[in-house]
Amino acid sequence: MNHIEDEYVPIRDAEDAQLGMFDKPLPCFGCGIGWFSLLLGFVFPLMWYFSAILYFGKYYNKDPRERSGLAACAIAAIVFTVAAVITLLVYLL
Repeated sequence: MNHIEDEYVPIRDAEDAQLGMFDKPLPCFGCGIGWFSLLLGFVFPLMWYFSAILYFGKYYNKDPRERSGLAACAIAAIVFTVAAVITLLVYLL
């Protein structure tokens, strides 16, 4: 009701101060630490463990957009660990 016809109205809510909090782009070329670490982890698997530590340390509370990428890295770290253990067991036996 407070806007003039043919003009855009800002969507910001005066009561919600966090609405503009996530307007900034994510770090690491805009895809976030989690997804960047997932891609880089195929070359350096230790990146998956670094991101898994961030995930279990609840780093995503700072920016909820990071949660899915960090969770994917945690899953990749677990899968890589299981595959490495199975490979070592087969090799040693």
